[in-house]
Amino acid sequence: MFNIWVNMDGAAGLVATILIIGFSILVFIVSRIKKCPSDKILVIYGKVGNNVDGSSKSASCIHGGAKFIYPFIQAYQFLDLTPMSIQVDLTNALSRQNIRIDVPSRFTVGISTEVGVMQNAAERLLGLKMAEIQELAKDIIFGQLRLVIATMDIEEINTDRDKFLEAVSGNVETELKKIGLRLINVNVTDINDESGYIEALGKEAAAKAINDAKKSVAEKNRDGSIGEANALRDQRIQVAVANSKAIEGENKSLGDVSQTNATRREIEAESLRRAMTAEKIAAAKALEDAYLAEQTAELARASREKATLEADIIVKSEIEKLRRVIEAEALAEEIRRKAKGEADAIFAKLDAEARGSLEILSKQAEGFKEIVKSAGDNPDAAIKLLIADKLETLVKIQVDAIKNLKFDKITVWDSGSKDGTTSTANFASSLFKSIPPLKELFDMAGMDLPKFLGSAKEEEKVENKE
Repeated sequence: MFNIWVNMDGAAGLVATILIIGFSILVFIVSRIKKCPSDKILVIYGKVGNNVDGSSKSASCIHGGAKFIYPFIQAYQFLDLTPMSIQVDLTNALSRQNIRIDVPSRFTVGISTEVGVMQNAAERLLGLKMAEIQELAKDIIFGQLRLVIATMDIEEINTDRDKFLEAVSGNVETELKKIGLRLINVNVTDINDESGYIEALGKEAAAKAINDAKKSVAEKNRDGSIGEANALRDQRIQVAVANSKAIEGENKSLGDVSQTNATRREIEAESLRRAMTAEKIAAAKALEDAYLAEQTAELARASREKATLEADIIVKSEIEKLRRVIEAEALAEEIRRKAKGEADAIFAKLDAEARGSLEILSKQAEGFKEIVKSAGDNPDAAIKLLIADKLETLVKIQVDAIKNLKFDKITVWDSGSKDGTTSTANFASSLFKSIPPLKELFDMAGMDLPKFLGSAKEEEKVENKE
């Protein structure tokens, strides 16, 4: 009992140890999986593989995602992608005209996420602090900015800022990529020179603008004086002409006043007449519209009453018509059901009769088949048996044909005959001959008289043929 308990404790301890080791390995593996944030670059260094040419890679860079870091042979660090703003106060930069200028500016740079450039950043910036990276970038910017200024005139730098900034961005960007950085923005605040050339250019431009403005003002004043003199001249001429024309016009207008007054009175009278006519026409039109409205109303009322009356009559007639249709359909349905019942009854009756006739004929056929079988399968003998069986009935039918003939009184006047027979005898013989013989009966039935019943004489056959 004690041994079993010890064995069970040992097995449980082994399982617990395995679980603890497995959990520790899992935790260790999970801890070696490193995720790269979006604002950083994960740099893995150590044994990270080979380049295309077979040489060992110095580092592996990942922007986003996750990577398993092998223990003992690999390590990792992060590069921050936060933009860096660098103030560059360039002074005494020599231009192409050998004039020294000051170009205060601000550059915004950051670590690049381009594949090849990230590798440069991992090789040259890993482990450096942000201030150290800024100083390194600042030195590169200073050098390239001086180089660009040396290739341009002051007039180009001062007037064509876009060209200047494009040249600075291109040169600085190329050099920054070598250490893993990229240029984000360039902002040149102002450009000054110690010799006052730029200021002189400004004064020249200002003086030119002022002179142009003064010249424009003088020209405008001249044009104004000439225009004023011409206006006074034209004014005096036009005043004189106007005075002469005014006198002539006054004289003419005095004669036109009377005519104008008469015309005005005629116009006023005509206007008054038109106004009165228009008022009367409007009044008549109003009365006509009123009469038309009343007429329309009366017609509408009559139409409504007519429609109401027609609706009542039509609705009643439609209801009566619908009732008759329903009754006719019900009657037709009743007749159809009744006819169907009678037809079914007639069909059942005829079907029953047909079945009975079929059964009788079937039984008769079976009986006749048995008779033929009994007669040794000889149909002629079977027919003879049937005739022999019905012979009594046939004779009875022949006797019944004259049985009911009654003779109250028969008077015979007989004078004799040449062959020795009398007319009375011939009458009796003819009477008995009216009973159909068996031979004729068989002939009418389409059969031959059996030989055992006798045969007709040759003389009778000859007479019958004649």
